[in-house]
Amino acid sequence: MDRLLTSVLDAHGGLQNWAKVTKLTAEMTLGGPFWGARGWPGVFDRQTVTADPHRQHITFSPFTAERYTSVLDVAPERVALTTSDGRMVQERLNPRESFPTVFDPFTTPWDAIQVAYFTSGAVWNYLTAPFVFVQSGVIATEIDPWTEDGQIWRRLAVSFPTSIANHNADQTFYYDESFLLRRMDYSPDVTGKPPVAHYAFDHKTFDGFVFPTRRRVFLHDADGIADQGFAPITIDLASVKVERR
Repeated sequence: MDRLLTSVLDAHGGLQNWAKVTKLTAEMTLGGPFWGARGWPGVFDRQTVTADPHRQHITFSPFTAERYTSVLDVAPERVALTTSDGRMVQERLNPRESFPTVFDPFTTPWDAIQVAYFTSGAVWNYLTAPFVFVQSGVIATEIDPWTEDGQIWRRLAVSFPTSIANHNADQTFYYDESFLLRRMDYSPDVTGKPPVAHYAFDHKTFDGFVFPTRRRVFLHDADGIADQGFAPITIDLASVKVERR
């Protein structure tokens, strides 16, 4: 295992401890103008998110209506919209294939299944990182460090297999001297592959594991410099409950 990855895993709660985790329940809000441009302003206000830490299963509630829940599963990829009593409202297999081939950040609309897929895949990876980096088919390797605001951040280049729903295959994760996440770079396939610089702040410990509680998504230029004056997406985490066997 990569030495940097080993230190990062230890700093976030430890791989052996993570192996005992059976469920994550997070209270969070996703904001920013991105959602209104898709036709869904406020869709992710005050969400209860539940996730399986070891396989990609995640739910958001309430989703689009007080009584509805979105569900993402993989193998195969599937998004469902269900009622509080488990009744199926809508379902789509291979939802990634349904996205428009041309994307305009200001005008391209998405339907409810597309919004759920984009967010569910992303948030599952956010909640399970860095432990997802040791799953089968994931490759994590340290690359050259990065200097920003007088700080030196060590970096992991991470390649994800198609079996994990994610923004795109190849991403970069930046860690400070305490081995905590400060930034991650990716280029979402379904939004035209923009160069994203996603910053993580205000790390807190919940049930023995460390999570950033404030995230801001910006764009960066060809030199990797982020425009931090505009955040299309914001993510604020109020709490995480970690259940163990």
